[in-house]
Amino acid sequence: MHVHYVDDEAWHVISGALRFRFGNDEFVAPVGATVLVPAGVPHTFGNAGPEPSRYIIILPTRLDEPISHLHQASPAQHPAIYRRYESKLLK
Repeated sequence: MHVHYVDDEAWHVISGALRFRFGNDEFVAPVGATVLVPAGVPHTFGNAGPEPSRYIIILPTRLDEPISHLHQASPAQHPAIYRRYESKLLK
């Protein structure tokens, strides 16, 4: 789980399904669904089925940079990267 304090994020499911968790609520978004996560809402997501899902993620350009950094960094570096971009890794 993580939270972005300033930026919204959204996903549009092209194939498969995505599982989302917002706080204690969990749901599955099927093909064709669009899910918006407003700034300040703790969340996580992942594939929800046996087949890989495909999706379009819609986010402000300022979130593109931390995502790139997270993919290149070790897990020990993740909390500092989240802080740098007004976000927080929760779980």
